[in-house]
Amino acid sequence: MPRYALLILPAFNRVYGDSAPRLTHSELEVFGARALTAKVSEVERATIGGVPYVGFTTQAALSEHDLALLSNLSSVYALFGVEGELLRPLTVRPLDRLSSDLITIQKYAGKTNEHFTKLLLNVTVLASGRPLDERLSVFDPMCGRGTTLNQALMYGYDAYGMDLDAKDFEAYSGFLKTWLRNKRLKHTAQTVPVRRDRALLGRRFEVSFALSKEDFKAGDTQQVGVVSGDTLRAREFFRARSFDVIATDAPYGVQHGSRSGDAGLSRSPLELIRRAVPGWVELLRPGGALGISWNVYGGSRDDLAAILESAGLEIQKYPDFEHWVDQAIVRDIMVARKPA
Repeated sequence: MPRYALLILPAFNRVYGDSAPRLTHSELEVFGARALTAKVSEVERATIGGVPYVGFTTQAALSEHDLALLSNLSSVYALFGVEGELLRPLTVRPLDRLSSDLITIQKYAGKTNEHFTKLLLNVTVLASGRPLDERLSVFDPMCGRGTTLNQALMYGYDAYGMDLDAKDFEAYSGFLKTWLRNKRLKHTAQTVPVRRDRALLGRRFEVSFALSKEDFKAGDTQQVGVVSGDTLRAREFFRARSFDVIATDAPYGVQHGSRSGDAGLSRSPLELIRRAVPGWVELLRPGGALGISWNVYGGSRDDLAAILESAGLEIQKYPDFEHWVDQAIVRDIMVARKPA
């Protein structure tokens, strides 16, 4: 049976780099169970020539479709066919349609590792049953400075988000406008007030852009919509059944806690999720999926599962994604699906 080896992408963050082979192992299992036509087996981590790989076997040779899918694994650097003691390079064709600096250029304290963000988005999309290369609409209800939104844009998706922190809203809107100008991509961008009964609910940053002037003129554009507001009020800003996927990295409840509406600052991200998730579920299309990463020190897997199930979601049986971030944070992922 054919044998393959995935070379792990080097990570600037040493701690995440140490976890990357194991996380890639788990991510590959999800791809194998949910998307690949070839049956994957004998997945194992290995060191070849002193660098980390993830090896696996398939019953038949990988098709072009499968190769294209595996090109989007969050930490894949290169893919090889194993032939005895030799590695034969295979051509990877990732979905990414924009310059990688959209993901990497922003540097700030507390930024989620972009490899992990890609992993979270990948396994959430696959839970929805929708193909990775389909035009999807993604929502991050706690988007911060937009790492998840930018990864969605890389894939050609429409990206929407909201965040309570006005400084993050300003930082992301300023960054994206500057990036689009520097890349000379045809676009429109505006920030407008959102009012209801003359009362100001928040602000919305709206962008429409295309890869070429011809595409823009033809209406082949990607959309970005970010709201400065409380995620508990998400339903007031977005229509029901608007999104195929919701993916978010919950506050860790370590340095600044998490805000929960009128209740003020909560140290537990699960309390915020409990109050917010009913509104998020209304925004999901039937069959859509919700993926959340959270700090397990702020609440157990069983507690989070109970919250999501009480909102009518079906928890997906996924492999282990738990990994150490620092002495106060152990991060994990849970993915749930809205019944069709």
